[in-house]
Amino acid sequence: MAGDLFGGYAAGCLFCEIAAGDKPGYVVLSDDVAVAFLDTRPVFKGHVLVVPNGHVETLADLPVEAVGPLFRKVQAVARAVEEGLAAAGTFVAMNNKISQSVPHLHVHVVPRNRKDGLRGFFWPRVKYEGDAEIEDYAARVRSALRS
Repeated sequence: MAGDLFGGYAAGCLFCEIAAGDKPGYVVLSDDVAVAFLDTRPVFKGHVLVVPNGHVETLADLPVEAVGPLFRKVQAVARAVEEGLAAAGTFVAMNNKISQSVPHLHVHVVPRNRKDGLRGFFWPRVKYEGDAEIEDYAARVRSALRS
């Protein structure tokens, strides 16, 4: 169920459906504040999306009292991506309306390494080799979140 900080889920919203467990997703974190899952079109393997657990479309729509709790989850996921995937760092970003592929607030946490090819705002996309590989990445981030 959606957390107390947000309204309920929105019908037809892909991210609400993943948060509610109605659609499959490689979830690495789920609580009353946020749900985090692997992006199915990652910039780099291990790219995680952190979304409010309840429908919020943009940062401007996020209740002020929810900003801190949500970004504490983003911070924890960023640490876990680095630790679990042995990444040198992360790129953390969000779009509001323009380039927001799903109209539900989501923060991208992308693993980064030197000379990985990411330049400016050009976001190349990679593909997982299959379900086993994507589950392996999810398990590694999940494990790091628990430690």
